[in-house]
Amino acid sequence: MISAIIGSVIAGLIIGAVARLILPGKQDISILMTIVIGVVSSLIVGIIFGAAFKHGHPWISWIIAVIVAAGAIVLYGNMTGRRQVRR
Repeated sequence: MISAIIGSVIAGLIIGAVARLILPGKQDISILMTIVIGVVSSLIVGIIFGAAFKHGHPWISWIIAVIVAAGAIVLYGNMTGRRQVRR
């Protein structure tokens, strides 16, 4: 159980970081919120992808999770008024 939680946090950190890297400009959100968005995106995509494809490739779910996390970061920025800073 504890290893699953630690794995989810590490996956969320990686997915959130990659999602922030592919977005243009600087996102004005904290590292903690990046991890939370990454973990939630990973879990949502994992549940949906796992239910739809029993024997899918895990790297496809990671790519989809990064895309979902990038969208969630933009959505979070729009909802909180913290928009991307273009430099």
